[in-house]
Amino acid sequence: MIQYLLFVTSKLLNVSDIAKKSAAFSSCRFNFFMVFLIPNSRDYFGILLFFLFLTTFVIVMKQISWNSQGIDMPELDFDAVEKWIADVASRQGRGVGQIGYLFCTDEKILEVNRQFLDHDYYTDIITFDYSDSHIISGDIVISLDTVRSNADQFVQPYRRELMRVIIHGILHLCGIDDKGPGEREIMERYEDESLEMIGL
Repeated sequence: MIQYLLFVTSKLLNVSDIAKKSAAFSSCRFNFFMVFLIPNSRDYFGILLFFLFLTTFVIVMKQISWNSQGIDMPELDFDAVEKWIADVASRQGRGVGQIGYLFCTDEKILEVNRQFLDHDYYTDIITFDYSDSHIISGDIVISLDTVRSNADQFVQPYRRELMRVIIHGILHLCGIDDKGPGEREIMERYEDESLEMIGL
C-alpha cells in the first residue's frame, strides 16, 4: 500500500529530479519504513501534495517481530501468540513495547551466549531486557534445537515446550527471575498459568 502511494505521489508531482530516499531497518527488536520525498519547488500542486503526505506520514512499526536464522520458522499462529503475550503481560501489570524474537540453532545461541554474556554453554533461551517502567521491550533468542531436545528429555509435546520458552522470555521482561532461591518454582508456576490460558 505504501509503495503504491509513493508511486502515485511521484506521478502527481510530475518531476524528473525527485530525490527519493528510503530506508528499511529490520532487527530482532523492531521494524520500520521511512521515506522522504523532495518535490520540484516550481510545482506548487506537488508541494501541496508533498506536505499533505508529510502530515499523514506513517511509520509502520510492528510491536512483536519474528525472525529465524539457520533454521525453519516454527509453524505458529503468530497473531494468536501475540495476543497471548499481551494478555500475560497485562496480568503482570505490563504493556507490550518492541519485542524481537529470533529462532535459531544451538550453534547460533552458543555464539550469542559467548559474545554477549561470556557464557560458554548451550541454552534454550537468552533474553535481553530493554524494558522501561511498565512497558516491556527486549530481544529474545531461542534455540529450537534445544527446545526440541528438552521436549524429548522431559517427555513434553514439542509445541508445549516451545510455547513455554516463548512465554518464559516475556515473564523475564515482566521482572520474574529464576536464578535465586525459590525463584525457579515461581517462574514455573507463572509459566504453567500462562500455558493454561491457551489450553496447554
